[in-house]
Amino acid sequence: MKVLLLVLTALNLTSFALYGLDKLKAKRGAWRIPEATLLLVALLGPLGALLGMELFRHKTKHAKFRILVPLFLVLHIALGVYILKSGLLP
Repeated sequence: MKVLLLVLTALNLTSFALYGLDKLKAKRGAWRIPEATLLLVALLGPLGALLGMELFRHKTKHAKFRILVPLFLVLHIALGVYILKSGLLP
């Protein structure tokens, strides 16, 4: 259980950092992180992505991000509840 929480924390921190990095790159006109990559990290670390979107005001006008990132978070929460209730983890 502790390992899973550490992995989820690392994924969410990475996701948050990548959204911040991409916003910085956008401001500087530098090479950007592809949207597909940002969505993939959002799938793996949705809370970090959502917080990054809000804090950095990044990708908030893109419908696919406004819809998918919160949906990924809901899916993570639902999966977590299912795992906890089913006793799949010791």
